[in-house]
Amino acid sequence: MRKVAVYPGTFDPITFGHIDVIKKALKLFDKVVIAASDGANKNYLFNPVERIEIIKRALFSDLKLDKKKIEVISFTSLTTDLCKKYKSNIILRGLRAVSDFEYEFQLAGMNRKLNNNIETIFLMSDVENQIISSRFVKEIVRLGGDIKKFTTKSTINSLKEKYE
Repeated sequence: MRKVAVYPGTFDPITFGHIDVIKKALKLFDKVVIAASDGANKNYLFNPVERIEIIKRALFSDLKLDKKKIEVISFTSLTTDLCKKYKSNIILRGLRAVSDFEYEFQLAGMNRKLNNNIETIFLMSDVENQIISSRFVKEIVRLGGDIKKFTTKSTINSLKEKYE
């Protein structure tokens, strides 16, 4: 049986921290579903269609990752419902720092209460990418800073287009 993991997030935009988690997940699972949330309670820079395209360009054009092992989607449902749809019992979450843990721990507990067959697996990005957040990347580019250490070339171009 194929092992599928669902990696939900806003990915607004995707960063090298996210990409580290994806690369590690590809070593553990047969398929990884990158699920860009379209929740109404967030103020996104990129709309869902733009985020999906940015993620695909970063993963498949810039990095040449295996399209057969990755599916990129947007979603508005509960993550547990998404897992059911993709026949997955694994939710992937990335951890950067201890400060992430409390929120992620609560989220994992809620998802477990919603469906006790689902496990949340936490993966850490490499040390050099643990400080990266989408929020900081957007702020740096908005202020004219260099973000090439934080995300892919095509993502940088998308960000610059937004702020021009």
